[in-house]
Amino acid sequence: MGGRGGWWRGKSTPAKVETYTRWSFHTFPFIEVATFALPAFGYVPAPVNWILFLLVSTHAAVAAVTASLTLDWTRGRRPLPVRLLWALGTATVVIAVVSLVVALHGPRGADNGAAAGTVFVGVLSFGIGTLALAVRGTRRMVYGVLGAAVGAGAVAVPAGVSAPGAAVAAGAVVLAAGFFTFTSAFSVWLLNAVYELDEARETRARLAVVEERLRFGRDLHDVMGRNLAVVALKSELAVQLARRGRPEAVEQMVEVQRIARETQREVREVVRGYREADLRTELAGAQGVLTAAGIDCEVSGPVTGLPAEIQSALGWVVREATTNVLRHGDAARCAVSLRVAEGRVTLTVENDGAPGIDSGSGTDTAEPGRGSGLAGLRERLREVDGVLRAGPAGSDLFRLTAEVPLPPDSVPEQAPAPEPGGLPRPVPHPVSEVTS
Repeated sequence: MGGRGGWWRGKSTPAKVETYTRWSFHTFPFIEVATFALPAFGYVPAPVNWILFLLVSTHAAVAAVTASLTLDWTRGRRPLPVRLLWALGTATVVIAVVSLVVALHGPRGADNGAAAGTVFVGVLSFGIGTLALAVRGTRRMVYGVLGAAVGAGAVAVPAGVSAPGAAVAAGAVVLAAGFFTFTSAFSVWLLNAVYELDEARETRARLAVVEERLRFGRDLHDVMGRNLAVVALKSELAVQLARRGRPEAVEQMVEVQRIARETQREVREVVRGYREADLRTELAGAQGVLTAAGIDCEVSGPVTGLPAEIQSALGWVVREATTNVLRHGDAARCAVSLRVAEGRVTLTVENDGAPGIDSGSGTDTAEPGRGSGLAGLRERLREVDGVLRAGPAGSDLFRLTAEVPLPPDSVPEQAPAPEPGGLPRPVPHPVSEVTS
């Protein structure tokens, strides 16, 4: 899917939040100019109105660049732009004071009071709010807002503003600067929280893989450790007997051969058990993993009573489909249903938030070192005379369907009774890990 929709859907959830945050700060300069600079043309004569407009526009541009670079610093992508922050702070103070003086001492008879209040308060508020992006700590942010308010009152009185007017200006700075400071702090906190949650989910997936490897290693150690020790002892004994010319050496080597074959058989059983996927376990694991990732997952249909080879093939389908839901798109809901009818068992995995994927051709190209994906599933299903179909099922919807014929003597349990709405009740499964 091209265009903006494809560009947006191609982003991960943290990248979407970051894009939204950045563009929010990119709109602040336009808000600052439209709110505090453009109104000057309505009640301040030239050339004072142009002076105010240029001052506020310059401040807005500097604040936009500072916000963009400081957001990069919060994500650890560049060092803190200290010089630019000092430049913004200096420009905020200078432009606020200059705008106040120009507005108060402009052409005689001009209504400069509104310009003095709006430009002065607006420049200080946006400047303090942008500088808050580089501050870590709520207390320091509060001190910054209060300091700006006190400074505004202290500057306004010498410039010619009355004491009540200076107090009003200080209060306006507290409210406006406090609002923009809170917005900046909350935006950074939310952005960091989303990235941390995404990293935690990736860490959980890596730990699950590591734990499965450790389990497989323990199984191999249990199978081969004792047998290899016996093989080593008997081989050493056979060597000693052979050196002495004893005929018992042949018997020992025959025993070594027997143990080696037995070990080979046991290793094959371990590998076979590791490669076979149990359907009930895979459904429970898929439901647990997707739920942990914030995706609403519903599982329905009969599970028991299916032949072992069909359960293994469909279990691999569930495993691969779950991986695709997590890796691709931005799903909020996933439904897994199992249906037995007319001598065939049909597994359907449907999720929303799918990017524009065209799988109608039925061909897949596996990436080197990344597994075979749907092509590998088709090969597994072909061994049990099954077929696999995958592709879009409407806008923002992706559907994967696997159909496998049942042997004539296979009679699985009936599906649970449907709910009043006509949908089958979800089969409860305990949350468990998906082995991979």
